[in-house]
Amino acid sequence: MPLDVVLMQVSPPDAHGFVSLGTTVDSTLTAARCASTVIAEVNQQMPRTHGDTFIHVSRISAFVETDHALLELPTEPFTEMHLRVARNVASLIPDGATLQTGIGGIPEAVLACLDDKRDLGIHTEMFSDGVIDLIESGVINGERKSLLRGKAVAAFVLGTKRLFDFIHDNASCEFRPICYTNDPFVVARNDRMVAINSALQIDLTGQVCADSIGTRPYSGFGGQLDFIRGAARSRGGVPIIALPSTALGDTISRIVPVLDPGAGVVTSRADVHYVVTEHGIAYLHGKTLRERAKALIAIADPRFQQELEDFAARAHYLERKTVAVPA
Repeated sequence: MPLDVVLMQVSPPDAHGFVSLGTTVDSTLTAARCASTVIAEVNQQMPRTHGDTFIHVSRISAFVETDHALLELPTEPFTEMHLRVARNVASLIPDGATLQTGIGGIPEAVLACLDDKRDLGIHTEMFSDGVIDLIESGVINGERKSLLRGKAVAAFVLGTKRLFDFIHDNASCEFRPICYTNDPFVVARNDRMVAINSALQIDLTGQVCADSIGTRPYSGFGGQLDFIRGAARSRGGVPIIALPSTALGDTISRIVPVLDPGAGVVTSRADVHYVVTEHGIAYLHGKTLRERAKALIAIADPRFQQELEDFAARAHYLERKTVAVPA
């Protein structure tokens, strides 16, 4: 994209004149390389991170020096329901897997369920405080990664000062732009790649909506499809969509007959492999519409299963149940 001005926050320069983009490389480094004018806020409290995070001061048009704490995002507490989903997700993660996770109750709960795993790695768009304990305990060490062995690879982090202190000058953390971390062909070079992503709704054919509630935007679609496709191409990869079975205080089902009108399909039915709720695991890849409907109804909240079965019968996904009438 043609860019005139980029404003970014960086660490103080090192002895060779290179500043680090610290917590957020994602699209910022690419933007800085493309813009005609680059303005840098040099924050004394920005961590210096390793990887493809550096830009030389000669490339920067103007500096603003500051010294203030970075914005923090505290870890979201997870609930018992999140934990039930997470236990099902964790059952799909083998030793030696490389993980992509996001932020929120379910990802945090999944990390809390991995204490018994061995030699896990990280290749993700972002990570949060939840990985620190697993790295310090040796569960995440990257020893069996097939790409950038021993490195926790990410484009940015969201978390607290504990996380910022952890990544500062930490050679085990490798930051790269999103054009690298989210490239499905790069993702696929990680053997046993486990991609864990969420959804707002999923219909009985397997279409995943993750960025809107009907026509109302909820978020960006992010890297979900990149990592789902990358994990699908990975040797021993496990692409996962994980979600609670209900929303709005258990009053509506997230597994629905059809997506809400105007809802965006982030991940197509052809790309979905594992769908996980607190009620179980459904495997959809290569399945017929009938098999998909049966599998998804089985992991829906029991209070909505009859409604889903009735729709599936009307839509001819399932055979209608017939009742024998006495003569």
